[in-house]
Amino acid sequence: MNKYELAVVVSAKIEDDARTAVIEKVKKTIEKHGGQITNIDEWGKKKLAYEIEKMTEGFYYFIQFDGEATTPAEIEARMRIMDGVIRYLCVKNEA
Repeated sequence: MNKYELAVVVSAKIEDDARTAVIEKVKKTIEKHGGQITNIDEWGKKKLAYEIEKMTEGFYYFIQFDGEATTPAEIEARMRIMDGVIRYLCVKNEA
């Protein structure tokens, strides 16, 4: 198994309950595709480097997980169409 980190920026325009639901959906997606979550780091509301969809702020989450080589591609395919997520990036952590 490889170690990965998924950075997710969630829209600041949605309610707290909806934001929590988005992160739960991301967690379930990771686990559904064979990943095991090891750590979730919530950075909170931060200013974006540039405007995205007329938004200047977003909630940042960093999720570390272990998974097979095919897991990130499956997760990214689901993240692409997920409501509330404005940006995401999955990278492999080098040990």
